Parts: sequence; structure tokens; C-alpha cells
Amino acid sequence: MDSERSLRVGLCGIGLDAYWNQFAGLKSRLEGYVGQVATRLARPGVELVNLGLIDTPTRSREAGHQCRREDIDILFLYVTTYALSNTVLPLVQRAGVPVIVLNLQPEAAIDYQAFNKLQDRTAMTGEWLAFCSACPVPEIANVLMRARIPFHQVTGVLNDAETWREIEEWLAAARVRSTLASARLGLLGHYYSGMLDIMTDVTMVSIVFGTHAEILEVDELGALASEVSEADVARRVEEFHDVFDVQPDCPPEELRRAARTSVALDAFVARHSLDAMAYYYKGSGNAANEDIMSSIILGTSLLTARHIPVAGEYEVKNAMAMKILDSLGAGGSFTEYYAMDFNDDLVLMGHDGPGHIAISQAKTKVRPLEVFHGKVGQGLSVEMSVKHGPITLLSVAENADAHFKLLVAEGDCVAGSILEIGNTNSRYRFPLGARGFVNAWNAQGPAHHCAAGVGHVAATLRKIAALIGIGFHQVC
Repeated sequence: MDSERSLRVGLCGIGLDAYWNQFAGLKSRLEGYVGQVATRLARPGVELVNLGLIDTPTRSREAGHQCRREDIDILFLYVTTYALSNTVLPLVQRAGVPVIVLNLQPEAAIDYQAFNKLQDRTAMTGEWLAFCSACPVPEIANVLMRARIPFHQVTGVLNDAETWREIEEWLAAARVRSTLASARLGLLGHYYSGMLDIMTDVTMVSIVFGTHAEILEVDELGALASEVSEADVARRVEEFHDVFDVQPDCPPEELRRAARTSVALDAFVARHSLDAMAYYYKGSGNAANEDIMSSIILGTSLLTARHIPVAGEYEVKNAMAMKILDSLGAGGSFTEYYAMDFNDDLVLMGHDGPGHIAISQAKTKVRPLEVFHGKVGQGLSVEMSVKHGPITLLSVAENADAHFKLLVAEGDCVAGSILEIGNTNSRYRFPLGARGFVNAWNAQGPAHHCAAGVGHVAATLRKIAALIGIGFHQVC
């Protein structure tokens, strides 16, 4: 799996070489500002490519080629002073990656009194030019728009907290984009027949997100399960008792069956280097396959908690939504409407099958079910609520033109009664109220599944959509 690949971040300052001989100390001062940004960008998991101060078209072309050699994922273009647009264009054309224009002054404002006391007007101009980052941004924007090169902006003060909150969101968004582009999505089985909303063009998933789709066979998973040793089964049963709150009425043989499948799943995921998976298979008429697919929930829940999200019902788009939230550290549990509680003005949401047990409010319960509703088989299932507090819902939605967008809502998961039916389920309250949220969400035409994550991360999701080049809509 390539999910551990470092994010490769390009950074350059831009300026004008004609200034350096005119204004003593200006170049070194601006290089110092670029150095401050470089220091703050550097961290574990980031390979920083510092291109220095770019001040001529020739140097711009060289830096663009360097970006390609270094295979950067994103370019931060720090406008340190006035710079010509022909110093920017060759670089971004050759780099071919998302561009974040940093329009950052060194301080919130020029010290007017000290500035106007300077006796040398050349020195005054040099001081002003150190604050002149906003000046060329319209020129740069004009050229990039005419060149059809997308760009994004951060405007503020060099070391201001708000500035760096926004930069950190762009870094997180770039990391998710890179993760998706190097991810391997396993597709096990086939679509749940009749669910037209979840069916999607997997080719477009690869084109838009860069994610590789690997078509997998249930028979292979069954073959791996037949090779699992009794010792491995026993160890996995012990792990189940450590990780889950296994209810007393769970038959020991069902735990062993789930354990065998779980061990096989781990081997299956490792063999195919999977970073996420969507699955569904009836298994009807084939006892071995039915045994595998009806004992998969505990193993897929463990995988989801280990940052390999698994979506049931072959929901490809929701596997992507879960991977996005998980890559942000927000979790991402498979979710759909359950019911509405008009007395408490909230929406009950959850799903059968895997849950993201790492974001559970309490230890996830394991319960036996005599029937998997709407599916073949019976066995063990998980019951949990997402952690109480701020949450974000994410759907990768699709329109009539096969264009994707991120559909997002922020709200809160609140305490209270849930349905003790052996499924994931939570109580969600939204600023729009239950009626307002449901109407606004449905109006965007999502599939009926979404991913639920902890925290409010809509601002970063908006940036992810911008970097990928897809739509974004936030209902609340």
C-alpha cells in the first residue's frame, strides 16, 4: 500500500530581480520570510521542496522543471513583493499541480510614523516593497485564469494564527488528494440489485480521484479462509473480546466463524494492497460463499478502524467518502437515515454491517442476529453510536452528467436512546433542524448512504473538492 507516501510540498517566493541592486537588504529580507514559511511547513510526513526566491522567467522555467523532477503534490507560491506575471506562468505551467497563492504581509500594517520618519526615500520604497505582496496578485490571477490554471489564495499576515489555520487546511486537503490518488480500492462482489442510486462508473472514479479499482473474487477470500489455522482463529477470538463488548448471547461458534473470516480478510487485504473496500455478495446457493459473506462484519469493522474503510452494499462512492474522512483523522462510519425524531428534532442515522469502531462513543457491542435484513444469512453484527459531540456528514454525490461533488453537513451527535438492533446508529442534531436538514440534504440528490465523521471538517473538505476539481455543497 502507498498510503504512507510523504506529501511532497513545493514552496517558492516570487520577486523582481531589478529590485535587488536598487534596495539594499530587500532580497535577503524576503528570503527570510520564505524561510519562515518553509520552517512551519516542514514536519514528519512532508517532503519540502524549497525553490527559493524566483525573480526571472529563466529561473521560473528551471523551478518548474524541478517541480516535475521532484514530483510535488502542491505548490505554495509566496508573493513576497511585486513580481511580474511572466515570472509566475512558466513555473506553474510546468509544475502542473494545484497552486496556493500566499498573499502574506510580514506584519498587519506598516508602522506609518516610523516609515515617514525615514530620511531616505529609496529606503522608504524598499520598506514599502517588503509589504507589497498584495500588489501583483490581480496580475497573477488574470494570467492564470486566462491560462485556465486553477489557483487558490490565502490572504493575511505571515505569522497570524488565522493564516496558518487556513494553510494547515490546504496541507490536509493536499494530503487527502494525494492519498486518494495512490489508493487501491477493492471491489468485492457486485452491486446490491435495485439500488440505482449507488451504482456509479468506476472508470470515472479512477479518472477524477486517481484511485485504482481492483475487482476481487469472493471465491479467493473463501479459499484464504479455508487455510486459516485453529490457532489463528483462537487468537482472533481473543482480540474480539479485547476490542468489542461481546454480548453473552453470542454463540461461540459464530465468534469462531467471524474470526476465521477476519483473519482471511487481513490476508486478502495484504495480498491486494488495499486501502479501502466496497463489498456485497448474496452467496445464495453456494454454502462456502454464504458462510464468508455472512460472517464478515467484525473483520471489516476491524479493518475500518485500521484506516482501511469498508463500505457494504458495494457502495463505491461511500467507500471514497469514508476514506476521505478517515484520511482527515475524522473516522467515517457507513451511515444512512434510520428514522426522524420530531419530538427531539433530530435524525436517527446508522447502518448494518461494518462500523468505524475507532470513533465509537463506547466499546462497540457485538450482538447475534437471526437474520440480516434484506440480505442472505445470519450471524454477528456490531452496535455502536458515533462519539457525542461535533460531527460532519460527507457524501460523494453524482449528477446526471457523471460529475462528482462533495455534499457536506455539520452538526452534533447527541446522547439519548438508540435502537438496540445490532447496527450502528446515532442521534444527530443539525442547525437547520431535522426537517430543514433532511429537505436540504435530499435536494442535492445524494445516494442514500453517507459517511459520518467526528469533528467539524467542512472547511477542509471544501478545499479537497477544490484541489480535486469537483463540486462542493454544504447544507449546514
